[in-house]
Amino acid sequence: MLYETKTKKENIRRLITQQIRAYTVITISSLLYAIAVSLFLDPNALAPGGVTGISILLNYLTGISTGTWILLLNIPILLLGVWKFGVKFILSTIYCIVLTSITTNLLEPFGAVTLDPLLAGIVGSGLIALALGWVFKVGATTGGMDIIVKVLRVHFPHLKTGSLYMFLDSAVVISSVLVFRNIDLGMYAAITVFLTSFFLDLVLYGRDGAKLVYIVSDLSQMITDRILNELDIGVTYMNGYGAYSGKNKNVILCVIHKQLYPKLENIVKETDPYAFMIVSGASEIYGEGYKNINSEKL
Repeated sequence: MLYETKTKKENIRRLITQQIRAYTVITISSLLYAIAVSLFLDPNALAPGGVTGISILLNYLTGISTGTWILLLNIPILLLGVWKFGVKFILSTIYCIVLTSITTNLLEPFGAVTLDPLLAGIVGSGLIALALGWVFKVGATTGGMDIIVKVLRVHFPHLKTGSLYMFLDSAVVISSVLVFRNIDLGMYAAITVFLTSFFLDLVLYGRDGAKLVYIVSDLSQMITDRILNELDIGVTYMNGYGAYSGKNKNVILCVIHKQLYPKLENIVKETDPYAFMIVSGASEIYGEGYKNINSEKL
């Protein structure tokens, strides 16, 4: 009984520590995101896709500040997220959006750090990538297109996540050409979108193409169910035998696109904090969802 009480206290203490660490990271990330928007992208008329890009365009058209538009546009998206995925999923997202919106408006009067659109795009995309990467690593999101893409994937699972992001971001970039009536700004915005994606990959996954993951856990079935339902990727069981415990175990083997790995890591941590994971980079993968094994190498 005393051992169980001590274990419960340790678990509660660990959860509190995790939440404090997570919200500290979200706070710093929100500030970095706001700096990128208000001091680099917005004053240079660079609309980098997503809700942020739409907010910059609406700021130009209406005079209402970009931070306010980020908040207003995210309200119906957040309601959609609560309806589809529940309140727990959305709490940290609400905090991130509100803090980003307020800070963006507070920094707006300071103006541009640089008026060179290329430099602004490079620095702005780097800061956004850093902010997004840190937010994703603690299992949160910045709202906006993340939720929309997640909902679309639920209803249209045949659509690829990367294709959806590319389509939505391209629509914003094309709209920026029409709104600002300047094709150069549209091209700089496209460069910013590309750089954000590139930098985000570096922040989250280094230079690996994909992740090969082995998971050893007594709760392998629960972890597998969440992987199949939430990530929509294949899982293979390997037969394992614990030399110390003397028990047979299912070892989970999966290959996952690097963009999804932080979510997989979060699933394992939430389901079984004591799970054993081996993660390595996979440079080439053939099969459904990856390369065609019959395709020629370039």
